[in-house]
Amino acid sequence: MSSEADLAGRGAPDALRRAQGGRASRPARSAGGGGIRSLLGSELRTLFRRRRTWAMLGALALIPILIAIAIIIAGPAPTGRGPAFLDQITNNGLFVGLTAMIVAIPLFLPLTIGVVAGDAIAGEASHGSLRYLLIAPAGRIRLLVVKYLAAAAFCAAATLTVVVVGTVIGWVLFPIGEVTLLSGTTVSVGEALLRFLAIAAYVAVSLLGMSAIGLFLSTLTTVPVGAMAATAILAVVSQILGALPQLEWLHPWLFTHYWLGLGDLMRDPVVWDSFTDNALLQAGYILVFGALAVGRFLTKDVLS
Repeated sequence: MSSEADLAGRGAPDALRRAQGGRASRPARSAGGGGIRSLLGSELRTLFRRRRTWAMLGALALIPILIAIAIIIAGPAPTGRGPAFLDQITNNGLFVGLTAMIVAIPLFLPLTIGVVAGDAIAGEASHGSLRYLLIAPAGRIRLLVVKYLAAAAFCAAATLTVVVVGTVIGWVLFPIGEVTLLSGTTVSVGEALLRFLAIAAYVAVSLLGMSAIGLFLSTLTTVPVGAMAATAILAVVSQILGALPQLEWLHPWLFTHYWLGLGDLMRDPVVWDSFTDNALLQAGYILVFGALAVGRFLTKDVLS
């Protein structure tokens, strides 16, 4: 799924440079945080230089743009119809970003996260660069940590893209003013923007468990498309299970359970219970699937 530029940038020589932090080996620092920071910096540069990454961020940016244009053309949505806050956009353009986030959470964000996380290890193996990345001072566990942190960085970039682009397009096309919260309290534009950033952080945290699942699946195969598809499918399956009342006992354990709990950040005072419960749930998934990824990767025969 990578472009020719990606393939050229991920050959064996470049992989070796990334494993060594792009400079001469320093034994005194190779086992410390400096080595991880160097490798992470190189991984982030590689991730955010890919055309695929920017294409996915561009696709996410289109969501609020299309919502805003649709409302301009078709007029305001009927009250209570469509995604939450959709009927408030014509009165206050700040709601474009919030509505776009609610639209993106069930499918579009999981798809992009699945691509990044599923490609983490399997992509390197398919391009023949994995064994070069494992040359000291990289190491297997360190490489897994760096790959996961890069996926987490993409989670933050993806959610910020939706919120920021939505806020900007809403500011341009619609009136802007004080925001009425779900509790009925009115807050200033500045406070509303801070709340929207908190919502972006909430959604980014919500995707961390899925990123850990994708990383684990990526260690199981050398075919990145398979890991990407499996990660995205698991997100859909989890949401389907979460919609079945017969499985209510299972819902609190699903990694998608709190994905739409962001409404608590639009109350006065802010209700942090969902944020805390969501963070703890995602931390559990990170620990479990991170351990599975380490166990699998440490015993994996790397032939490419």
